[in-house]
Amino acid sequence: MKLKRVPKYIWVTLGVTLLTMVLHAIGMSEDLVNVGLIYLFPVLVSAVYWGLGPAIYAASLSVVAFDFFFVPPYLSFTVEDLRYIFSFVVYLAVAVLTASLAGRLRQQLEMVKQRETTTNSLYALSRQMTAVTDLDTLLDNIARQVSLTLGAPAALYLPNPDGELAVTSSSGEPDSAGWGTRKSEVAIAKWVYTHGEVAGRGSSSLRESPGLYVPLRTEDQIHGVLAVNLESSDLYGQREELRLLEACGGLAASAIARVKLAEEARLAQMMAESERIRTALLDSVSHELRTPLTAIIGSATGLLENDSLFTAEDRKELTGNIRDGALRMNRLVTNLLGMVKLESGMLQLRRKWCDVGDMIGIVLGQVQQYIQHRRIRVDLPDQPPFISGDEVLLEQVLVNVISNAIKYSPVDSEIVITVKADESLGRMTIVVADTGVGIPEADRERVFEKFYRSESSRHVTGTGLGLAICRGIVEVHGGTITTEPNPGGGTRVCICLPTEEQEASFPYMGQGEEE
Repeated sequence: MKLKRVPKYIWVTLGVTLLTMVLHAIGMSEDLVNVGLIYLFPVLVSAVYWGLGPAIYAASLSVVAFDFFFVPPYLSFTVEDLRYIFSFVVYLAVAVLTASLAGRLRQQLEMVKQRETTTNSLYALSRQMTAVTDLDTLLDNIARQVSLTLGAPAALYLPNPDGELAVTSSSGEPDSAGWGTRKSEVAIAKWVYTHGEVAGRGSSSLRESPGLYVPLRTEDQIHGVLAVNLESSDLYGQREELRLLEACGGLAASAIARVKLAEEARLAQMMAESERIRTALLDSVSHELRTPLTAIIGSATGLLENDSLFTAEDRKELTGNIRDGALRMNRLVTNLLGMVKLESGMLQLRRKWCDVGDMIGIVLGQVQQYIQHRRIRVDLPDQPPFISGDEVLLEQVLVNVISNAIKYSPVDSEIVITVKADESLGRMTIVVADTGVGIPEADRERVFEKFYRSESSRHVTGTGLGLAICRGIVEVHGGTITTEPNPGGGTRVCICLPTEEQEASFPYMGQGEEE
């Protein structure tokens, strides 16, 4: 008999003795049937709380006490009627059977509780794995949750960039060399990773090891090894812990595979997007540069080779062609540099108070050579508002928007620029309305994407960068830019800007200077 089980039998002995004293004191010697039934009570209690062994001991002790104190002749182990011997045998059989059933129910209850604990642990682990998208955080959560579930140190092994298996995460202190980092433990993990089999304590391989090692396997790949130190667990507990650890390993393998696939998909998407942008950039730039370069080269060559044949008016026209081509190339380069600055976070705001009327006048001077028989009407309030912003960048926005209105509207049409101020809201709106081809409803938001061009505008040359840069600059100033249909046909571009100084709405806001 093990020393740790002795107190159970002592409690059984004390219980039966106390029950016998109570029954004898209240004078139940004549009611033997009820006394026999009452003696089943310590048997049931022993079976429920301590198992089958203490229950059989309680049944045997109850028969002895029953015979000695309640069966005539009293205070003697002899019996007057031999039928009592048969009753004792039946009582023992009933007591043992009852104890066995009660003990089995107790085991089933413990098993249900253990399975409930296991299910809750797996659910908690699964929920954490689903919520995490970073691999390092995921590995730390797995090691910590497995350690909490099994009540033992845990470690995760994954291959490093060189393909060598190494400890990636451990349930120990981050700055200390916890369990799983020794050479012998790493060697076992490498064996499990190579062979794809469970090894360690409670398994069929390398069972002398205090740790239990489970491969993190999905259908087509082994991602690593999950290990836990089971040095202090018993044999039955090891079987349960092996099943639990295998379940945790399956969840961990699926989560690791999911994160890796998500990372690969993200990288593939970035590469595809980069390739798409590169292709679109090359196509747009090559087309947009070729046209003005052809005009510049042709005009310059004519002036150099046939100068004597041209009149002053011809020379003026050729010189104008060179200027227009150079300005077109300058706009393209400006847009490209602006997009690079926006996406790299290098855009700097040099704020100052800007007169909107003066800005529009400067912009109209820059686009004057592109108007070509179109009329531009400007509606300003009696007192044009001032806004705090970068004058050069805001002029670039207006140049792009008005240039688009000119390009996509027919000859002899009118373009209306309207400025409205709302002092109560501290906002100012600049509306540029044309009567051109218009923008389909499905494309009104997409026209602000890089390199996107609506099908209705394919007949006009362009890179698809102008409106994307406009949105970036306007949002840097804390404003918005939208498109909507013009009631008279065409498109209205609405630029809404704050009339007061505001904090930047982009991450790189605040990098600039204020003047």
